[in-house]
Amino acid sequence: MIVQMKKVSIVVLEKERKQALEQLKEVGVVHLESVEGSGEKLAAYKEASSCAYSANAILTEIKLSKKDAKTIKKNTVSSLNADEVLSKCKEIIDLSEQKKRLFESIAANKAELERLSLWGSVNPQDFEFLRNKNVDLKMFEIPEDKYYSIDGNIQTICVNRNKKVVRFLLVSCGAERPEGLPPEAFEVPMPVVSTDEIEKSIAFDTSKIDEINGFLKASLIYTEAISEFIHSLESDIEFETVYSGMGKETEGKAYDLAWISGFVPVDSIETLKAAVSKNSWAMAICDPAEEDEVPTKLKNNKFVSLIYPLTDFLGTVPGYHEYDISGWFLLFFTVFFGMIFGDGGYGALVTVVALIASLKSIFSGKKVSPTLGLVLLLGVATMAWGVVTCTWFGLTPNQLPDCLKAMSIPPISNAYDTVEWIPFWAKDTSQGTLTTANNLQIFCFTLALIQLCVAHVKGMIRYRKSLKCIGEFGAFIELIGMYWVVLSMVVNSTVFPLSGGDVYGLPAGTIAIALVLGGFLLSFVFSNYVDSVLKSVLESVKNIISVLLGVVNVFSDIVSYIRLWAVGLAGAAISNTVNTMAGPLAGRAVMFGAMILLLVFGHGLNMILNLLSVIVHGVRLNTLEFSNHLGMSWSGFKYSPFSKKN
Repeated sequence: MIVQMKKVSIVVLEKERKQALEQLKEVGVVHLESVEGSGEKLAAYKEASSCAYSANAILTEIKLSKKDAKTIKKNTVSSLNADEVLSKCKEIIDLSEQKKRLFESIAANKAELERLSLWGSVNPQDFEFLRNKNVDLKMFEIPEDKYYSIDGNIQTICVNRNKKVVRFLLVSCGAERPEGLPPEAFEVPMPVVSTDEIEKSIAFDTSKIDEINGFLKASLIYTEAISEFIHSLESDIEFETVYSGMGKETEGKAYDLAWISGFVPVDSIETLKAAVSKNSWAMAICDPAEEDEVPTKLKNNKFVSLIYPLTDFLGTVPGYHEYDISGWFLLFFTVFFGMIFGDGGYGALVTVVALIASLKSIFSGKKVSPTLGLVLLLGVATMAWGVVTCTWFGLTPNQLPDCLKAMSIPPISNAYDTVEWIPFWAKDTSQGTLTTANNLQIFCFTLALIQLCVAHVKGMIRYRKSLKCIGEFGAFIELIGMYWVVLSMVVNSTVFPLSGGDVYGLPAGTIAIALVLGGFLLSFVFSNYVDSVLKSVLESVKNIISVLLGVVNVFSDIVSYIRLWAVGLAGAAISNTVNTMAGPLAGRAVMFGAMILLLVFGHGLNMILNLLSVIVHGVRLNTLEFSNHLGMSWSGFKYSPFSKKN
């Protein structure tokens, strides 16, 4: 559930505000409203933080051998004071910048050598010496066929030819370009220094880079000290931002006041009241206003909290006025994970790894992390789906023992994929039959119906005191009708008729269409209700295009769940392909190792692809389709109290 918040405003004497903030940090229950801090001290903290982050980033890019890593770990220094760490960070950054400039210099010099490579050794001083002797030489390049069109009165010295280009020296009699020289002749700019000096410069810069690299590698012993410095600065920046951004009186009197506002969970109000009383502060408490940006604090039991590692990774937080769907998210995500991974063998591997890691934590006296608990749950779910569908490492039913086939559920089991099933309401095959693939599709669409209906049931409960509840009911029955439409159009129109035929003597198709139309009408009239039905209808008319497209969206939202079957089918196909490729190697002792490598690589790659599919598809169905029907935008931000950080 989302914990209820109270808005608090705390007033202290201006001269005591620093001490008050320190004490408020000790209490650690108030999520402060955003304030804009300023001042030289805050700017200095931010500059130091930027410097430390840059230095840390430079050091983390350095790759070490195992031997060097052990040496660095053994000699780690963590007892430097703040000034020493900052000085070291600046030195690291300066050397990194110097290294960057050296690389740029080397690149420029190499480009210059490349430009002059076919001219041999070039020394501008030699040309200057000849110029002083009244011999002015300039370097030119020209296509070979144009070289012979140079006016005979122009003196040239051919240096060499290469790739249909002639390099020659022009004996110039002045600064002007001779008229008889073809326009194709390109004058090669003279280098600033000789090519020999350029090569020496490259060698020198390379040696300097090696020295810098050695120093940076040696500086890795300060990584821990820099990390601690960064953490300390984060706390300092947070404190100084709040301190300099607090509202305050500036009359210069002894009793000038300062104040700060924030949000406190209702279960922590008494803790804050005790601190206020102890420190002689003044405090006002009220409910948050509609326009307030209230943080979200979630509180659930240990089982439901297993979903938190995933939502924290995704950065999804419900808004304070939205729903906490942690339990539903965990339930459906677990089912989706099992279906997308879809292989009992993969599930068994995940389960075993999670169990070993959990037991290791228990035996070492540590708590089992929620992440391990989630992985264990997902592994069991995948194994369960593999059991009911008879899917194990992509093996065919003929390759599996009879006991595994017997444990599967025939309508959705791969062991019976050639059997056609008569729908439970039909007396014979005249109303059509269903294959295993059809049954899996029906299962996906039924999951869609259940999850999306849950969204609108929650909506009906939320708006039970408003006519908007009728709009949610309309969306609810529209879903039920559209479910039948999807089954008819996607699965089998004979088994699920939209016209003609019956289900238990009832015209199911006609009822489905009536539910869609009736649900749409109720939703059209009441979904935007606030205080007047007429206003609600006018709002729907104003957005008539979106409202009409909403019917199509309901259809597409249900159909979207077929991805669970399709992605699982793709994973099974890859598993089967890997087994087919490895099969011919099984009978040869020499190729046994290659077969094992192929199986491990192939199935390992498939598991990685399945994991990516879960993130893309399994998460999407919860955070998009389900959330859209709930009206959730995940616009919240996490409750983060002003407190001392560990």
